[in-house]
Formats: sequence, structure tokens, C-alpha cells
Amino acid sequence: MSLDIKNYSVLQVLPHLNSGGLVSGAVEISGALQKAGMISYVASAGGRREREITRAGAKVIILSLESKNPIIIFLNIYKLSKIIKKHKINIIHARSRAPAWSAYFAAKKMGIPFVTTFHGTYAIKNNLKKKYNSIMVSGDRIIAISKFIKNHILSNYKIGKEKIVTIHRGINLDNFDYLKVSNERLRTFSKKFNIPEDSYVVLLPGRITRWKGHTLLIEAIAKLERSDITCLLVGDSQGRKKYITELENLINKVNLKNSFRIIENQTDMATIYKLADVVVSASLDPEAFGRVVAEAQAMGRPTVAVNHGGGPEIIIEGITGWLFKPGDSTDLARKINKALSLNIEDRDKMALKSIERTKLNFNNEMMCANTLKVYEELLKRHSLI
Repeated sequence: MSLDIKNYSVLQVLPHLNSGGLVSGAVEISGALQKAGMISYVASAGGRREREITRAGAKVIILSLESKNPIIIFLNIYKLSKIIKKHKINIIHARSRAPAWSAYFAAKKMGIPFVTTFHGTYAIKNNLKKKYNSIMVSGDRIIAISKFIKNHILSNYKIGKEKIVTIHRGINLDNFDYLKVSNERLRTFSKKFNIPEDSYVVLLPGRITRWKGHTLLIEAIAKLERSDITCLLVGDSQGRKKYITELENLINKVNLKNSFRIIENQTDMATIYKLADVVVSASLDPEAFGRVVAEAQAMGRPTVAVNHGGGPEIIIEGITGWLFKPGDSTDLARKINKALSLNIEDRDKMALKSIERTKLNFNNEMMCANTLKVYEELLKRHSLI
């Protein structure tokens, strides 16, 4: 049976629209739905990325979905049910646990398919926590954002693997295209943050939060004992002033004050990636996918990532980058040194292979197309009942 998916409506639910992988996923899928002729709604508490959704023609519905309060979760079942009825929603897609509990029961009440995306490992500290997490495996389809996440689900939850679809996160190749970054943009950024022209740039992008491994990188740079490195820690601190002070104190302690820049809330990440001689992903806990690794590879940057989580699915050891032992600053230092030692010819070869692999496997269009296939499959199945 053939089904014309145009004019069907999808409602994505998530806590907020500020930063993070689940927000990027919602924004990207919303745009893809509109392009495909479907109707996109996104319910959340709102945030700075709202305009990206509304500019593409989709609608943002403000709803307090960030709360873990059982009473609010219960009340949101009825609010989502009204939204489903009013906007004739055909599929509801949850990207976080608290909204997923409300969405699951609303979907059951209104008789529509329920989809989840498993964006993280969600710590399992006890049975109560595991039960709370289990809502993310209650969908008619569960999207795992990496093979690592799929294996995590199968290892920890009783669920048939036929319900899980692995769809790697994608990146926007138009935004992360090294050919589009001009020398003028590079010079402007270098001047703004006082980066010496003869310095090697080591970049750690991502939220400035403890588990991203900033202290591990500081220790590794200290072990290199090189004066020709400028290290950039670039990301949103989300108000973590104490942690920034802690990082500054550690940098001073190892006498590297002039070698580090802590830079918050930058929008032109493509320029920052291109400026880097090495990009590092040093997360202490496994990354569900490793978006910054894929972005760095798309920009042709030599990349060093920790050997756990989704990173090893993106990097081919020694060919498109290097993997280091989790928590091992000595091994991290060794791999950074390898990257900095590349000659121009080897660096160019690695760049071409990195870019080609990212285009083939981790592009945004592929991720969106595969997600819309999940919707179409469920709509077909639902229409036959």
C-alpha cells in the first residue's frame, strides 16, 4: 500500500529549545517535515532556538514539559491530548523522559503512534531510576542515535530489537564546509581572542560542564610541555561560573595561563573548527553520539576522541583521527602530539578522508530522511488498522 504522507502532522515534545543534541534534532526534523509537505509542531518550554523552527513554517507550542514533578507530568497528559485533538496530530515524538511520560499516555488516549529518540545513556542508579528511564523504550519505534546507544538499550532493557532503529545524528554540511570559511573570518577570530600566528591551536568544543573533560585536556597539554600551543575551550557554560573559576585555577596552577582561552557562546563554529590544528573530544562519560567529532571531521580537522561511546563509530583510528584511552591524560597528550606532527601531505590526505566519510555517513539530510521513513512506516501501519 502506498501512502501520501503530505498534510500529516507530527508533534515533537522536549523540555526546552536552548542547546544540546535533542534540541538540534528537533529543529532539524521540524525543518525536514515542512520541506516534505508534512506539518510540524514542537511543544516545549521554549528557548533561544524557537525562531529556527518558526522561520521554517512550523509552530512552537509553549508548554511546561521540563518539569519532573509527577503532578505536572500528569496534567500535561491532558494538555497534550487537547493539542493532539486541536491540531489533528498523527504522530507524537518524544526526545526526553519527563515529556515522554506525558506523551506516551496522551498518545494512548488519542490512539496515535508514539516514537522516542534515545539521546543518552540515562544513568541507572536504582530500580526507580530505571523505571523512570524505561519510558524511552515504550515507543512504537525507538530511535537510537548510535550503535553504542542501541547496544546500551538491549543490554539494560527488556525490549525486542525489532523495535529499535539506529539513525546516526547528522550534521549540516552546508554550515560545516571548510571551503566556505574565508581567511578574513579566520583572521578576525584570531585577532579577537589574541591567538598568536605561529601557535598551534587545540580546540575542545562543547558545553563547559565537568563531564566534557576540560580538566583532562588541561592535564594533557601540561604534560606536552610545549610553548607553541593555544588551547581553546569553546562552549556554553550555562551559568557554571564556579566551574569556570575552577578551570582557570587549574590552568594557573600548571603555569599555562597564556596558553588557554575559555570562550563562551560562539555562533560561528565552522570558523573555530577551521582555525584548529587539532580538535579534541575528551568526555569523561560516554557520548551517545559525539556530534563535535562529526563536525570536526566534516571540516577536515585532525580529531582526537575518547575511545568510548559513539566517537569510535565516527573516527577510523589512524586514518581519519585517533582514539585515546578513557580518562588517560598521558595517552591523550600522546595522540595530540601525533596530530601536531603531521606533515602537510598527510594532513591533507586525512582531511579528504574525514570529509568524505562524514558526507557519506553522518549528514543531516540522511538523518532526516531516515527519521521520516520511520514516521511513514508507522502511518502506513496505523492506516491499515
